[in-house]
Amino acid sequence: MAATSRAERSPEEVRRDIDAERRRLADAVETLRADLGDAADVKAKLRAKLPLASAGAAGLGFVASGGIGATARLLMRRGREGKKQAQAGRFALVKRD
Repeated sequence: MAATSRAERSPEEVRRDIDAERRRLADAVETLRADLGDAADVKAKLRAKLPLASAGAAGLGFVASGGIGATARLLMRRGREGKKQAQAGRFALVKRD
């Protein structure tokens, strides 16, 4: 705003100030829209880092499923199991030779 008081400003000066302020606000809104559009484009960000995101998801799935311990138990018990005769939930009757 100008340093002059309200009584000294003409209606034309007020209109010019309002128009100038309107232009500054319009520019600020356009800048914010562009910045918000870049920040909210999650699809492009994920596409750029897809290999990393895939590896992270696979690692998280491996850990969530029990990780190395569960894999080792699965692989190492195969040879020691006998024939399954009956099963009720987690419990099974196994005939070992």
